[in-house]
Amino acid sequence: MKHFREFSPKMANFAKMAFEKRWIEAEDRPGKRPGGFCTSFPDSEQTRVFMTYSGTSSNISTLAHELGHAYHQYVMNDVHGLNQGYAMNVAETASTFAEMIVADASVLNAKDKQEKLELLEDKIQRSIAFFMNIHARFVFETRFYEERKKGIVSVKRLNELMLDAQKETYCEALEEYDPSFWASKLHFHITSTPFYNFPYTFGYLFSLGIYAHAKRSNESFEDNYIALLRDTGRMKVEDLAWKHLKVDLTKSDFWEAAMELCVKDVEEFISL
Repeated sequence: MKHFREFSPKMANFAKMAFEKRWIEAEDRPGKRPGGFCTSFPDSEQTRVFMTYSGTSSNISTLAHELGHAYHQYVMNDVHGLNQGYAMNVAETASTFAEMIVADASVLNAKDKQEKLELLEDKIQRSIAFFMNIHARFVFETRFYEERKKGIVSVKRLNELMLDAQKETYCEALEEYDPSFWASKLHFHITSTPFYNFPYTFGYLFSLGIYAHAKRSNESFEDNYIALLRDTGRMKVEDLAWKHLKVDLTKSDFWEAAMELCVKDVEEFISL
């Protein structure tokens, strides 16, 4: 709540309410399914967060992430129901933004060098997941669809496509690869949503860009941010960014500023 308040007092107040109204189910108990998710009830204008809190920094990130999702719905409660359904490319905007606020603050307030290293590594792992792992999935899927036009794609060929995609997107930097990754990842088998993974990387970069923008902004950021979230279900993302942030997503500046945050984390990690 303290760190949310630096960027958005209204977001901090929402988090306080979520705690006080016990909208967060975080008990660590035997047999509870791992992971975290947020679900909303538009009629009652309430939200519930499901997660397991066992005292790790990763748990804190999950909590911030899910509270971000919850806040996204909260600011849209009075928007017409037909305009509340936003696309996957902006679905991770508020969640990743909230996560970044807490992750950055955690690194700045680390009590010693070892804790700072661990927190930075946690942040960098996320960058690797979005820029390399998910990029590998995108490259694999793009090439798979091209080959599928010609007929059935064999297991042997699927393994080759997966291996090539991983080597390319990780710049051949891994000690070992996972050619059968295509078989174990659920997202590839959700046939109603091809390229299911792409919006995660887009959303991550979009949120980082907003975060970089927020750090440079004046006091009007909170109102602009809320207005942006409220419009996510009724505008194309290019129009959304231009209207509320005066940012042109077709130019590289916004994306470069987002990437720079990740590069700084790596540089600090290496220097430590």
